[in-house]
Amino acid sequence: MYRKRDILKVAFPVLLSLLAQNVINVTDTAFLGRVGEVELGASAMGGLYYICAFTIAFGFSMGAQIIIGRRNGEGQFAAVGPVLFGGITFLFMLAAGLFAFTRRTGAELMRWLISSEAVLEATMDFLDIRVYGFFFSFVHVMFRALFVGLTRTRALTFNALLMSLTNVALDRALIFGHGGFPQMGVRGAALASVVAEGVSVVFFLTYTFLTVDRRKYGLTRLRVFDFGLMKRILRVSVFMMMQHFVSMSTFFLFFLVVERLGLRSLAVANIVRSMYIVLFIPVNAFSTAVNTLVSNTMGAGRSGQVIPLVRRTAMMSLGVMLVCSTVTGLFPHAVLRIYTNDASLIADSVASLQVVAVATLVASAASVVFNALSGAGNTRPALVVEMATLVVYTLFIYVAGIRMHLPVHVCFIAEPVYFAGMFAGSVLYFRFAPWRDRRI
Repeated sequence: MYRKRDILKVAFPVLLSLLAQNVINVTDTAFLGRVGEVELGASAMGGLYYICAFTIAFGFSMGAQIIIGRRNGEGQFAAVGPVLFGGITFLFMLAAGLFAFTRRTGAELMRWLISSEAVLEATMDFLDIRVYGFFFSFVHVMFRALFVGLTRTRALTFNALLMSLTNVALDRALIFGHGGFPQMGVRGAALASVVAEGVSVVFFLTYTFLTVDRRKYGLTRLRVFDFGLMKRILRVSVFMMMQHFVSMSTFFLFFLVVERLGLRSLAVANIVRSMYIVLFIPVNAFSTAVNTLVSNTMGAGRSGQVIPLVRRTAMMSLGVMLVCSTVTGLFPHAVLRIYTNDASLIADSVASLQVVAVATLVASAASVVFNALSGAGNTRPALVVEMATLVVYTLFIYVAGIRMHLPVHVCFIAEPVYFAGMFAGSVLYFRFAPWRDRRI
């Protein structure tokens, strides 16, 4: 039985790694918020496009993580290496395909989606460089899957600290032209992120070589691409790939709606999105922990311990987020000054920030239960729950933003609605469906 201490042993290093990793997001937004609203909007649109593509790789890596966790729980340690090598090969080929697609059709696609010429031009300046990060970030997520699946999450902390320090130093140098570097503006933010992701891959390769028992985990030699193994991984991960892509694409749709409300609304949404991601870090940490602990528990044949584990983790997540959300909701001006010194922009962002503070509180339990469902190998039902919830989400932002032209903070109400639906669907599945029978 996993106790609170065991959950924290996995969750806390993940939390630290996510905190450090999201320094990249915060510093990009904070620096560009002092350059101009066009650059801030461009980093939002270009960044969301990048994340939509990245989530496909992340969904695949989550499926691989579940399999690694299951094999680790079963004691089949040598089966871990082929999953890692096969996943890296598959994702590198996927990165090449998405890179080529973006370079060929990205400008036409973004022109169709973005109404402001100034934002469109700056977005393409950002994406022309940012897409090189696919090759690094897609490999990065497979190493993340390895260490989380093995419950050795300390490596993520070291990696993310290195990434964030690299990004912060290069952001300051390349955006504003300090230290003899050229002043690149939004292109500098993109280049800083790509270099930081490259550094992370070098770290993971070195750390794995020096600290992991490569013979035990089947990492001693590269293997011929195993189509049978890839089919088994995809059987689990394809639904998670679809789930993450559709989920983030819908969030991208949210920003497309907001962009049509005006440049100020887009700037508000980007600042609040950045803080939203930071607030979500503890939720993501507990969700990642429950995903891999459920997978290991199922692999060890202890399915009766899953529900108590999920309940315990959800209560821990709720407790942490009650503090974080309350502080954010009560002191929004202090939080927003991190991103901008424009008093009117801060004032316009307060209501939206308070809405997302409520959303993260709802998400604290919802995301944990939902990720436990995936961790048990039930990725297809998880996709169904996600799709049903996103239908409601999309209708809400369409009516609020397109049909009624309501303020951006009203559009953000879609977030707590989304997580409430996710929570209800996941709980119903655990209560009434045969989730214990899933074999992977």
